[in-house]
Amino acid sequence: MSDVSAVIVTFNALPWIEQALASVRDVETVVVDNGSSDGTVAFVRERFPGVTVVEQENRGLASGWNAGVERTRGRYVLLLNSDAWLDPGALDALVAFADGHPEAGVVGPRLRNPDGTLQRSVRGFPTLWRLATEYFFLRRLAPRSRALNAFYGARFAHDEVRDAEFLMGAVWLVRRAAIDEVGPADERFFLFSEEVDWAYRLRQAGWRSLFYPGAGATHVYGASHGGRLFVEIQRGHLRFLAKHRGPAYAERARMLLRLALRLRGRLFRGERGRMYREAAQWLGSGSVADLLA
Repeated sequence: MSDVSAVIVTFNALPWIEQALASVRDVETVVVDNGSSDGTVAFVRERFPGVTVVEQENRGLASGWNAGVERTRGRYVLLLNSDAWLDPGALDALVAFADGHPEAGVVGPRLRNPDGTLQRSVRGFPTLWRLATEYFFLRRLAPRSRALNAFYGARFAHDEVRDAEFLMGAVWLVRRAAIDEVGPADERFFLFSEEVDWAYRLRQAGWRSLFYPGAGATHVYGASHGGRLFVEIQRGHLRFLAKHRGPAYAERARMLLRLALRLRGRLFRGERGRMYREAAQWLGSGSVADLLA
C-alpha cells in the first residue's frame, strides 16, 4: 500500500517485533532502534531484509518516531509499537476510514490484550482534577462518569466511532499533512506523554483524533518498559502541564501527585508500594523546573 509507511521504534523488542513487522509486511517500513542489546537489530535485518533499519542512541520514543518519519514517503504514517500488531485487513480499514474523514489527523483502531480482552485506548488530556480522580482512585466511585473518569473515556464500550482528546499511542495512523502543519513530536518527552503532547498540538491546530472500532490490533501493554519507569510517567505529566498550562499549574500538579503517591505508598505493600514511595520521593526532591531540567 503505497499510501502508507510504517515506523516502529525498538528497544530490546524481542519477542514481539516479528509479529509487529509481519502485520505491516506489505508497506514501506522503517525500524528505528534505540540501542537494543538483545539482538533485535540482527533479527530484523535477517528476517525482514526489506525493512530499513536506523540505529541511534536512545533519546526516547519521540526521537525515534521523528527519525523514522523523516525517512518515509507515505501520505499516512503508521506509528506502531514494537509490542503491537495489526489484524489482517486492519491497515486497509484504517486508511479507508481516514480517507473518508479528512479532518482526522490521527486514527486509532480498537486495541485488545493478548488474551483477547478490550484494552481501553480513548483518553483525556491531564488536568489537576483528572489527575486527582486517577491518583486518588476517585474514578472507581463512578467509572462510567465523564466527570470522574475522563482519563479513560468514561469506560465507554469502544464499539463506536469516537472523537477522542487523544488515543493511546500503541497504534496511530497519522496523516502526513497534519505532521507537516504542527511539526514533529517533541523530543523533550522521553517515553511517556509524547503522544499526549502531539495530540494536543494537533487538536489545537484543528485536527481530530478519531477512534475507529472497525479495525483491530493486539497490544502487549507495558512490554516495552515492564512497568519499571513509573517516575517517567510523572515526569511526562509535569512536562505536558508545564508546557501547555504553565509552571504554576504544573507546580500544583506536582504537589497533588506527591501527596497521592505518598498515600499510595502507605496503602500498598511490596514492589508496588515501593514504586509509589520512590516516585513520591522524586516529586519532593525539587520544583518542576528542577525535575524537568
